Parts: sequence; C-alpha cells; structure tokens
Amino acid sequence: MAESELQLVARRIRSFPDFPIPGVLFRDISPVLKDPDSFRACISLLASHLKKTHGGKIDYIAGLDSRGFLFGPSLAQELGVGCVLIRKQGKLPGPTVSASYTLEYGKAELEIQRDALEPGQKVVVVDDLLATGV
Repeated sequence: MAESELQLVARRIRSFPDFPIPGVLFRDISPVLKDPDSFRACISLLASHLKKTHGGKIDYIAGLDSRGFLFGPSLAQELGVGCVLIRKQGKLPGPTVSASYTLEYGKAELEIQRDALEPGQKVVVVDDLLATGV
C-alpha cells in the first residue's frame, strides 16, 4: 500500500457537524466500510494497537450494537479471540444483564447475555463512534 494505513482510513471518514442535533460532530465511517483496503487497514491498526497495549491478555472482543458488529468479529478474528454481542434492550434471548447510560443526545440501555462472559475475563468493547469521551 503506497498510502499509510492511518492516512487511508482517515481519508475515508467524513464529518457531519450538528448531526443528529446541533453541537454534535458526527464521524461517518460508511466510506471505510465501502472500501476493502481502508476497512482492512482499520482492522489492522486496531489489532496492532490492542496487541501493543494489551499484549496477549484479551479474552474477547465485544461488538456494540450495531456498527460494533461490523468491526468486532473482524477484529476478534485478527486477534484470534472470540466475539460477544452487546445489544440494545430487548434484542437478546435468554437471561441478560443490562446497563443504562446517557448519550449527548438521549438515553439508552444495553444488554449482554448473562452467560457470555466469566468474571475476570478481559474484554475490549468495540463501537464505531465515541460521543462523549466519558
């Protein structure tokens, strides 16, 4: 690749000010998903970062509903670990554990199946955006 992986990915991310409400800068990753080279570069960059910061001490990647589902399994595959799903409320069968949180522009609740993880396992949560930094 003539272009660095980071530049390739950065060129594919679009910014939309004031979406979905005034004051929010939305970073659209749709163009990354359309381009196999930039998506591959994105997964490679994320995997390299996690290997550097966590070594071999990750048990699972957790993909957050819904675009985390697009990155989570590919990243887990690259790292040789499993992938678990964290979904919006009411979307998973069986017993679940839930957590509520506040967004810049609303509230939401997420769930994971009660038996998806064991105490002490190391999990990295993957999503497509960071709204608040909190």
